[in-house]
Formats: sequence, structure tokens, C-alpha cells
Amino acid sequence: MEQPSPSPVDKQPRYIQVHSTLEFTRLVCALERAPRVSFLHDHDGRKILSVQMDVLKEKPIVYFTPLDHNGHYLRYGLKGGKEESDIVDTTSDSSKLYSPIVRIKSLPKTLKPGNGTLDRYQPIELEDMSSLAKLTWGFEDIPFPLFLFPHNDKWLLGVFMNFHEEGTSYFCHVLLDQDPQKPFLKFSTSNVIEPVFVDNPAEHGYSYIKIIKLKETHPLVDYAHLQN
Repeated sequence: MEQPSPSPVDKQPRYIQVHSTLEFTRLVCALERAPRVSFLHDHDGRKILSVQMDVLKEKPIVYFTPLDHNGHYLRYGLKGGKEESDIVDTTSDSSKLYSPIVRIKSLPKTLKPGNGTLDRYQPIELEDMSSLAKLTWGFEDIPFPLFLFPHNDKWLLGVFMNFHEEGTSYFCHVLLDQDPQKPFLKFSTSNVIEPVFVDNPAEHGYSYIKIIKLKETHPLVDYAHLQN
């Protein structure tokens, strides 16, 4: 018997808040060949900036941050080895990266937040940080972010992956005892130096993965299947 097609409500997205506007700006700008577009719209009675980063069983997974103040572009750059982000009206500083802010007047039903989903990312715990970095193999020109968030007394750092378009989605991760408080993971494929957390991706001869800290524990990981 043919299964009924999911209704638009069944496919409504899940919105997940990142820790700060800087985290969001890093997400849409840092290490990208071209910065992603940020979308400005209402969410739970407030203005937010959002970007879709994944699809879980046909449901868009959207990450967002509350809007600090109005403007036309998110600006991202490094100054003195530290990250800077703000919202500006022009792209006059060519040394910075810019994410254009597209204002949505009214979201269609298919982009409005859903009421939750039973679908979950299945966790795969990796043995070390080197294994996590190796998942970038073949993706150097299309970098993906690592997501960082607390769970119980640990921190989880990893990447969401789907090995088959119609199959199960996974969260490949390592467990950390504490927040590394650094926004990038530096590693090399030409030597055996272990990956390290750093403040910026400025040192030549290495590869980098950006880290995005969430406001709270990720709501869509199946924590019941985490290894003890």
C-alpha cells in the first residue's frame, strides 16, 4: 500500500539558537568561499537572523540569533587576532566579509517553526580530535562547521552528517570535559601534530574548521544512545 505523503506541517523546520550574534556571524561568514545570506524575520514575537544549515527527514534545521539592531549586512573580520562582528549598512571595508541581510515580510507555513519532531540525529562518538578533523577529507573547499554544546557535565563537539540522502542522520562527535573557548580547530594532514583549538585561522600551512557554540543543548540529538 502506498504511504501517504507528509503534509506541509510535518515538514516544518526546527529553529535552534546559537550562543551569540558573533557565533552566527562566524557561521555565515568564516571560511566560506562566499558568505551565506542571512534572513531577517519574526520568530516568537521578536526579530531574528536565521540560516538553514541542514535537513533532517525533510525538515529544515535552521540556526538563528536575535537581532541586535537594524542594518543591511553582517560584517565579520579579525583585528589583533580576535574576531569582530557587527551590523552595518554598507560593504565599504574590503578587508571584511559580509553576509547580506534579506528581510522577509511574512514567512510561509513551510518555514514557520514546527511543534517538534520524533526524528533525531544518532550519535557516533569518535576516539579523538584527529578523527573528527579527518571527516573534512574531500570537503576542504566546502567547509562545514563543528557545533559545540553542553550535555550533562560534558561538552559535545561534532558535525551533523548524512551518509545517504534518505537514510539516518548522524552526529559524529567527541566528548570534552570543558568548553574550549576557542572558535576554530587547527589541524594538518601533512604531519602528525594533534589538532588544537585556536583564536583565528591566520597561520599558514594548516587547515581550519570553525566552531559554533549553541545557546543550549542541541534538542535533536538522541542522547539515550550516547555511550556511558
